[in-house]
Amino acid sequence: MNSVSTNSFSTTGATAPHFSAPASSASSSTSGTRSAPSAAVAAPTVSARVAEAIASQISDVFGLMGNGNAYFIDALSGTGAAFTAVRHETAAVAAADAYYRAGGRIAAGTVTYGAGFTNTATALAEAAQARIPLVLVVGEAPTTGLRPWDIEQSSFAASLGVPTIVVNAADATRQTIHAIERALARRSPVVLAIPYDLAAAPSSEHSGDATPVVRAPHPVRPDPIDTDAAAAAIAAAERPLLLAGRGAWAAGAGEALGRLAELSSAVTASTALGRGIFPRAEFDLGVTGGFGQEDAMHLVGSADVVLVVGASLNQFTMQFGSLIPAGTTVIRIDDEERSHPIVTHFVHGDARLAVEAIADRIERLQSKPSGWRESVAGLRDGSLRARPTGEVALPDGQLDPRLIATRLAALLPEDRVVVSDGGHFIGWANMYWPIASPNRMVMVGTAFQSIGLGFPSAVGAARALPEATLVVTTGDGGGLMALADLDSVIRTARRAIIVVWNDAAYGAEVHVYGRLGLGQGPMQIEQADFAALGRALGARGSVIHSLADLAEFEQWLADEGAGTFVLDCRVSPSIVAPFQDEIYEVNARKH
Repeated sequence: MNSVSTNSFSTTGATAPHFSAPASSASSSTSGTRSAPSAAVAAPTVSARVAEAIASQISDVFGLMGNGNAYFIDALSGTGAAFTAVRHETAAVAAADAYYRAGGRIAAGTVTYGAGFTNTATALAEAAQARIPLVLVVGEAPTTGLRPWDIEQSSFAASLGVPTIVVNAADATRQTIHAIERALARRSPVVLAIPYDLAAAPSSEHSGDATPVVRAPHPVRPDPIDTDAAAAAIAAAERPLLLAGRGAWAAGAGEALGRLAELSSAVTASTALGRGIFPRAEFDLGVTGGFGQEDAMHLVGSADVVLVVGASLNQFTMQFGSLIPAGTTVIRIDDEERSHPIVTHFVHGDARLAVEAIADRIERLQSKPSGWRESVAGLRDGSLRARPTGEVALPDGQLDPRLIATRLAALLPEDRVVVSDGGHFIGWANMYWPIASPNRMVMVGTAFQSIGLGFPSAVGAARALPEATLVVTTGDGGGLMALADLDSVIRTARRAIIVVWNDAAYGAEVHVYGRLGLGQGPMQIEQADFAALGRALGARGSVIHSLADLAEFEQWLADEGAGTFVLDCRVSPSIVAPFQDEIYEVNARKH
């Protein structure tokens, strides 16, 4: 029940150097069809051309078969690409998205036309908002026009910010390669559509032509004038702070950031999506914003120069504008010229190249490090970042989520990749569980403010990092919404731990709108037994009312158990995550 990708045509490994260019072994087969032998070799179909081009650049495809993509999936079986079946079309996109976030390599999803395509909308919008490159191969209306059950799919995708490329019989290979290039260059999903009447039609491309090579996007080189100015400001700072986001990790800037922190003696911090990027954890404040420790966030506000690298400075990172006071010198590095009112000096360029240039300049200046990080009390020993460990007994008899989060932080295997759905509970994993590097915490739903993508996304992370222990953290609301692909997680992951923060409610709504006086009836959920649901699908599971109930799980860990273990944690709704208090206060001011 728990072997890797039991529904895959191939179980080729999905690991590669961090954010390296995608590559897989291309199949030499020219057709995915299984027709009887004949004297003349039949021309490859349009679907076969697309499948071969996909497989030449992409190792993993996630999807669900339907009328519009049946020939593509069949042709894919004759290539070197692995196909992992999912149970809902949402997962075709969410898994490909998480595969990139965890492994740094582009993946593909595939669904049919019409209802199959519209079912991908939330995951597609999340990928677009989060700027995740992937290719979604879909069925499309025939070239003769829309049928009664067809819609204008390209317009639908465009409304989500996603472009569409419709293949034709004469150039399907090049169009497929173009779709991959466009996804990588624009850091965006791209829909690749195969018209229904062309799916099994013979390709008219020239036989024997080599598959074009994907051209990797060139990094933007920063202007030396800008990086020299940034270096001068950091060198002169008394209290320099480096703040990095996922964009810095995607650019491979971690080592350069560590070097710059050493040269400047800067305190470091990250966004929620950049956790673990800095090599010296003892000088790192952790996540800024609502996930941050209160004293640590006050320290951020005392910095005189802040260098922001690969971060969007959204309202959650910035504590709704209160994190960095006016008058602070804020330097921002980004490869797109996106303005932000708090930024005083913008460096347009690739994060790694820009940070390297700034560090090189500081070395040439031979300036003395500020000494700030060594002088901050409680930073090196970690006491500044200490969190409340929770109460053993609460008045309502339920489990304190801080208590179980603290215990799990000590129990979870170090070699893990965590996939987090959206909801009130996200505070606990992000506040209490250490993360080795940004790709080891895959937070989905935050860009589009959705829930229900946890289980679907976990499938992609399990394929991207198959040797790591997969840890899924989800709420009961999002978990029930995504229940179809709990089965996919159990089938795909070699070893998985699912943590359900089960408060029998949509906690985010309770802790904002319930407190604002709205009726809480629609915010409540009938208590679901996720441990039993997991066992029904082949996993092991325990309902956790107290730390003592972790005994079976702890034994499973001690035995180095394989498969999936579901922890149904019955947590108290009385404990509110600090970031949720922050959101409530902002909403309360509006009423």
